[in-house]
Amino acid sequence: MTTTIKHLAIIMDGNRRWARRRGLPIYRGHAAGVVALEKLIRACVKKSIPYVTVYGFSTENWGRSKVEVAGLIKIINAAIIKYTGLLDEVNWRIKFIGRIKDFPKTLQSTMAKAEQKLQTNQAGMLVVALGYGGRDELIRAVAKANRKSRVNEKEFSQYLDTTGMPDPDLVIRTGGVKRLSNFLLWQIAYSELYFTNTFWPAFTPKHLDAALREYSHRQRNFGK
Repeated sequence: MTTTIKHLAIIMDGNRRWARRRGLPIYRGHAAGVVALEKLIRACVKKSIPYVTVYGFSTENWGRSKVEVAGLIKIINAAIIKYTGLLDEVNWRIKFIGRIKDFPKTLQSTMAKAEQKLQTNQAGMLVVALGYGGRDELIRAVAKANRKSRVNEKEFSQYLDTTGMPDPDLVIRTGGVKRLSNFLLWQIAYSELYFTNTFWPAFTPKHLDAALREYSHRQRNFGK
């Protein structure tokens, strides 16, 4: 049986559908997702899960309407400021991965300030994937690795956005969709996957407990 989790990854899906089913504007779904993430972070702190990676904004999300993208950027900016205080309370760091330079300078500045403020914290790390795509990450990593004639898996991992971090033990996707959507394609080669129909804004620590219980009954052999 498997019990220890060093790295939990979350595909936070269902914000828009959660809002539509309630007759609410889309931004309300994204705002509710921010609240759900705060609850998740607190739950992971209590469970001593040291790494949590969340899929905040994908490379494909740029294809949404300009109004929705602009609203998302405002929500992300406000959320980072809010989370900085929370993470500092629990001695956690924050790290942003993906094409950060594609975002407005104001958001880039907020991200940089948060990383700097929390950089000496040691208890855990929240990793937020923004402007992120697994294929894009691999292309960027290959370009860096091409400076050497030969590299092995361990060396190649140093060129990824998640360098220095353990691979996820468990990936949870909310919203009822059973696919990975271009998320951490290299890192989750042997991760356990858990899918739930619950939309992300409705995801609570109790839903996390259910996922961890199922995970605890799985046997991981990494192909051996």
